[in-house]
Amino acid sequence: MLSCIIIEDEPLARNLMEAYVKKVPHLNLLKSFSSSLAALDFLREKTAAGVPVDILFSDIQMPEITGITLLKILQKKPLVILTTAYSEYALEGYELEVFDYLLKPISLERFLKAVEKATIRLTVSQPIVQEKIVQEVSVNSDGSHGFIFVKDGTKLVKIRLNEIQYIEGLKDYVCIHTKDKDATLKKIVTLQTMKSLENQLSESQFIRVHNSYIIAFDAIDAIDKEKVQIGKNFIPISDTYRKAFKEFIEKKQVS
Repeated sequence: MLSCIIIEDEPLARNLMEAYVKKVPHLNLLKSFSSSLAALDFLREKTAAGVPVDILFSDIQMPEITGITLLKILQKKPLVILTTAYSEYALEGYELEVFDYLLKPISLERFLKAVEKATIRLTVSQPIVQEKIVQEVSVNSDGSHGFIFVKDGTKLVKIRLNEIQYIEGLKDYVCIHTKDKDATLKKIVTLQTMKSLENQLSESQFIRVHNSYIIAFDAIDAIDKEKVQIGKNFIPISDTYRKAFKEFIEKKQVS
């Protein structure tokens, strides 16, 4: 269960955010505030008591002090998701390490997407632990890897490497796209670097084609000059990896 608070001076907007939070079973709304000053005292009390708030949903334009000013004051901040009708504040928000930015009117879909990302950030293990988990790799009799375990939220998930379609880098995370024997598509998001994961994969099965993409050879449907098609997805081939990818394909054709 993740704790959160809402700071919003407009009653209708505050009621909407409260309703959205109630739709997420693992979110616990501690309190809603109409001013940043009241929220500031609450956050300080919780921190002093050793019970910090996990997520802060905050409007920007408010009386007394703005949401941006609040973030500048706080020494220890929760994970912050800003809500506002003014897109020009986005850059300043990100400079203050704001996790996400919701532009009003906020749809339930966009809210849930932000919460899902925040949940992953708050529940996954630290990178050094995650790297240790990924190193638990089975090896087939032919020397190729059979599966790996990765952390997905609070769960350890077993991923068969022959089901991986491609791997997508998302800053501090990777999204592993898979398709099982029943052609069911799945995505597993885990805290990991592309490089450390790449080191665990068989060079005969996988090839990196972009800073943000590693693909499985068996999943390739078509190859164009600047992209690879895997199902309905088109993966870009960057100049950095173009030569290595060409050599990889040529080697496969010979073998």
